[in-house]
Amino acid sequence: MTKSVEPYNALALQVTCHAVNGLSSRQDVSQRMAKTIANIADQIRGSKGFISSFSGLNTRLVVLPEYFLTGFPMGESVEVWSEKACIEMEGPEYLALGKICQDNDIFLSGNVYELDPNFPGIYFQVSFIIDPSGEVILRYRRLISMYAPTPHDVLERYIEVYGEESLFPVVDTEIGRLAAVASEEILYPEIIRALTLRGAEVICHSSSEVGSPLATPKNIAKQARAYENMVYIVSANSAGIVDIAFPAASTDGGSKVVDFHGSVLAEASVGESMCGNAEVDVAALRSARLRPGMTNILARQRLEIFAPTYERFNVYPANNLLADGEIIVPDRKHFVATQLQVIEKLIKTGILAQ
Repeated sequence: MTKSVEPYNALALQVTCHAVNGLSSRQDVSQRMAKTIANIADQIRGSKGFISSFSGLNTRLVVLPEYFLTGFPMGESVEVWSEKACIEMEGPEYLALGKICQDNDIFLSGNVYELDPNFPGIYFQVSFIIDPSGEVILRYRRLISMYAPTPHDVLERYIEVYGEESLFPVVDTEIGRLAAVASEEILYPEIIRALTLRGAEVICHSSSEVGSPLATPKNIAKQARAYENMVYIVSANSAGIVDIAFPAASTDGGSKVVDFHGSVLAEASVGESMCGNAEVDVAALRSARLRPGMTNILARQRLEIFAPTYERFNVYPANNLLADGEIIVPDRKHFVATQLQVIEKLIKTGILAQ
């Protein structure tokens, strides 16, 4: 890719999530997804045109909220959710989203539930990036989740299929080196650091989080992760979740762009909004990373002194959904039971006190 990247606009598009939990058939869900994608296409086209006329910047990157197509499981089993709400890796939804990228000359990131034929019986929560040609150029499978299967739960097989580097993918593009992270994973410093050490410059963060005027943990973390890794973070929250049994505005507002100084450049209020958009200057980021000084956090890392600690202390067990090489299809109780076992282990090893 070219070393010089012209400044561009990044948009954290705040859209309403239409939950599919109450729909009775896969056909109904597919129709709902298609309608959602058509609405997003209109919003992206209109937002890009308005922002360009207002700021003079070309919008090249759009980030959508977490599980914008479906909402999340509300008690549905892994089997039921797989059949109802998960999409195929080569499915029509990706083709339709790719068409949006082609029509608008953008990179598009979002988060969905996805099936993988290499891992029958389970699904992964996937953050994707699609390029202006319509091709999916990055798939990041969420690594830390409370109630959903992750690559860590089937780690041995996942590495056999995709290789170790697939856990923390970064893609080099004409608008910079892009990576993605899902939802509450912004709270885990190791994930963003691992992506940064692989060259990431702009993190696409699809989220569905508490809509609050308070300094929430996720919002604090976005600024901290941006500063400590010298990266841009483009974070899209939903404009509420409808057609589900809790108040719609509980996850509404706060989509934002954070620069590599940890400063919030733009932030949306509540409701569907394009206000979470701002200039991304990758050249300025690269210049800052090349200058010696106390603020160059990346160049001051001393990772060797931390590595033994991570090697010594194992917390949540890998491969907990593998038994003799076969995939275990979990129920909700499995995830709670595993966490309780972890807590008990941490007490026994003295890490936690009672």
